[in-house]
Amino acid sequence: MSILSGKNVLLGITGGIAAYKTASLVRLLVKSGAEVKVVMTPASKDFVTPLTLSTLSKNPVYSSFVNEEDDNAVWNNHVDLGLWADLFIIAPATANTMSKMANGVCDNLLLATYLSAKCPVYFAPAMDLDMYKHPTTVKSFEKLKSFNNIIIPATSGELASGLIGEGRMAEPEDIITFVEKDILEKLPLKGKKVLITAGPTYEAIDPVRFIGNHSSGKMGFEIAKASANLGAEVILITGPTHQDIAHTLVKVIPVTSAQDMYNEVHKHFKTVDIAILSAAVADYKSKEIASQKLKKKSPTLILELEKTQDILASLGQIKKGQYLVGFALETNNEIENAKDKLIRKNLDLIVLNSLNDKGAGFKGDTNKVTFIDNKEQITEFQLKSKADVAQDLLNKIISQIDA
Repeated sequence: MSILSGKNVLLGITGGIAAYKTASLVRLLVKSGAEVKVVMTPASKDFVTPLTLSTLSKNPVYSSFVNEEDDNAVWNNHVDLGLWADLFIIAPATANTMSKMANGVCDNLLLATYLSAKCPVYFAPAMDLDMYKHPTTVKSFEKLKSFNNIIIPATSGELASGLIGEGRMAEPEDIITFVEKDILEKLPLKGKKVLITAGPTYEAIDPVRFIGNHSSGKMGFEIAKASANLGAEVILITGPTHQDIAHTLVKVIPVTSAQDMYNEVHKHFKTVDIAILSAAVADYKSKEIASQKLKKKSPTLILELEKTQDILASLGQIKKGQYLVGFALETNNEIENAKDKLIRKNLDLIVLNSLNDKGAGFKGDTNKVTFIDNKEQITEFQLKSKADVAQDLLNKIISQIDA
């Protein structure tokens, strides 16, 4: 999964010959998982058709304030477009459009949207060599960069004039790579390594049966996704679950038993900066595992159980600078029990959720949590999606490790 996955990308296209490349750029953005909307200057429609871009983006293409061919004269709201976007890429960016951007000229929908945008703006210049090096163009570059707009440098090659030199718009693949790298470099968890556990563990009784629990792994997978989207390199150690994740920054390690999880966690813990143990690890396992399937010979079955190794407590004993997070699922005396676990296991933060709260706990898509940190600061949240809970958790961690 690309870092662009799930992002709203506004693509602005201006009237240069390089506009023909934008069909490939739209396709690559969509393939990366982005939601793409296109705004064109009137002149750009001479080089690439709105129909092509609409088909590839699966969204209407905007080029004027009012759709004149529409009898209802629908207003295309540039402010809404600017607010919708997580990032705005203007490619190609002609000398004419860049000059207007630099000086606040607003004579078409694209420029009005640019002036309304609150998101990062990338621009990919495209023009002939002499235009590219002209002092007025250089001044436009400098002015736009002073606005914190981000230039995607042009490359050298054969130009539309037949000359060879600088001014050729970056190739669509290179534009995607540039934007992805730029986003990653600025993310708050860039350079951090995060270990996450998720799901249940299964403790064998015999070759067929096991002791387990109802954990779906959803919470841990959402935390892994959110961590990667904030730039972290993620190691996700997961018990048996139907959840999946495809992200270039997430390495998934499947395990089955508590002992398997213990071994994998300890294999990686020394190399990480943050460990978030959200897995519902079995507290007990069968002392003897039958080599053959147990037969139903009597109306009762007595199993002797023994404790599994406490993964969270073992990490609390050996941590050296790692930020350690545990989860507590409680049914009574929630706050007191969570505080006790926080101190006893030497945690930096504990995430409490109660089975008494409707919509919280296993299997569902929502959770209701309370954070308790090692200064005993308590932060209670309302019922939220597990994706939002994951974001809240990482915001809390970032605020503490940056403090």
